[in-house]
Amino acid sequence: MTTLSEVIVDPADEQRFREFVAARSPALMRLGFLLTGGDQHAAEDLVQSALAKLASRWRRVAAPEAYARQIMYRQQVSWWRVSGRRGEVVQATPPDSAQDDLTHRSELRLLLRDALARLTARQRAVLVLRYFEDLPEREVAEALGCSVGTVRSTAHRSLARLREIAPELARELEAVT
Repeated sequence: MTTLSEVIVDPADEQRFREFVAARSPALMRLGFLLTGGDQHAAEDLVQSALAKLASRWRRVAAPEAYARQIMYRQQVSWWRVSGRRGEVVQATPPDSAQDDLTHRSELRLLLRDALARLTARQRAVLVLRYFEDLPEREVAEALGCSVGTVRSTAHRSLARLREIAPELARELEAVT
């Protein structure tokens, strides 16, 4: 097994890499969690894979977080292509309880997570990159290796599918706006 010291030779670079990992890992894990449809283990694997690739190129990378995110997008797309089909995703159901604000928000988050998990990998990636990461359509297209038109049509179909899968979300969004 290769150690970080073998990949990053300069101690100052190694320290900067460790500081980057400590500071940005939570944000990268959130992105990984969304990209994998809520699979905690797959998200951890995705982040670890991205950080390992980033470490090997640390000295040449000007924007490490953007580079790590790009690695994660491409790695997830690659895993989707290799896997071909998804296995069953086991989800916990929240218990019935009083509808206080925190419970309601938690239920909406779970509902959104379940709905995202039921989309295709490409649909989920487009929605995450476009609306969670707030990337312009052009950057989403570059990250996923497709055209801007494909991003637009996929986003449109994905949102329609989300409304179909979880009409409760549409009602909540209408109530807020």
